[in-house]
Amino acid sequence: MTIKEIGGEFEMLSRLTRQYPQAPGLVKGIGDDCAVLDYNEEQYLLVTTDMMVENDHFSMKWQSPQQIGKKLVESNVSDIVCKGGNPGFAFLSMCLPKSVTYEFMEDFYAGVYHAAERHNVILAGGDTTHGDIFVFNLALTGLVKKDSLKLRSGARIGDAICVTGELGGSTAGLKLLLHGKNGFLNDYLEPLCRTADEGATIAKYATATIDVSDGLGSEVTHICEQSRVSAVIDYAAIPLSPATISSGSLLGLDPHDFALYGGEDYEIVFTITEKSIPELKKEFDDFRVVGKILDPAEGIHIFRDGKKFPVKKGYDHFSL
Repeated sequence: MTIKEIGGEFEMLSRLTRQYPQAPGLVKGIGDDCAVLDYNEEQYLLVTTDMMVENDHFSMKWQSPQQIGKKLVESNVSDIVCKGGNPGFAFLSMCLPKSVTYEFMEDFYAGVYHAAERHNVILAGGDTTHGDIFVFNLALTGLVKKDSLKLRSGARIGDAICVTGELGGSTAGLKLLLHGKNGFLNDYLEPLCRTADEGATIAKYATATIDVSDGLGSEVTHICEQSRVSAVIDYAAIPLSPATISSGSLLGLDPHDFALYGGEDYEIVFTITEKSIPELKKEFDDFRVVGKILDPAEGIHIFRDGKKFPVKKGYDHFSL
């Protein structure tokens, strides 16, 4: 039986990790953006890891080594900051083809160091081996104050669902490249995640958080599953940039689908009580309300033109 046949990567992980052991000091294990470990009286230790595989997460046809290095760091930092944490030490593991040049790796590391400097990340170690294609994996630690940690499991009925920035730009750029079209590509080639200060400010007021790796629909579903609630997403409220809207028009596709089911925007989706929204806006206002948390019996759906539509699955590595 293939992974696709059992329901995809998330169903596979759910089955394989159902019986993973609990351990003293493990506050939150599998199922959130980071593992959360007890660290000291005031802080938790956050640990995350993300892998990028050639011809899946990046392509030499349109990305430079420096852009690949930047994206690797940004994707990991996003997991830390969306929990309200500060990123710390990084560990880089690489699978390199034997034909790789020193100049390529020099440029790649320049991208890693550029993004690391932006987020005060220190590269502290890693591993290297050889293979047929490039594979890069970054493991990243971080620290978060215990009273600032926000997991996916804190959403409550009546909370507003919000998202920072604009969505869909990364998928729009990728689709333009795949179709040989000209347009705005930077959100795909050089995505930037939120900073630790922004994440910490959101965490002061949010009830649950998650970063946008797999699309708004997928991230809201993850929050609902962990919080044991349901949700409605307002189709008309999904924030799209003019460039993303233009890309959709050029491609003959709905740009809202880029936001809902694309991913790699590295924005933050969060839930918040209605009364806390004005307080958050005094400190950070680059977000929009895009939905509401509902009773579990309501189901997870999108509200568009007066009708309800079920939320489809977001990006899944084994769905193609």
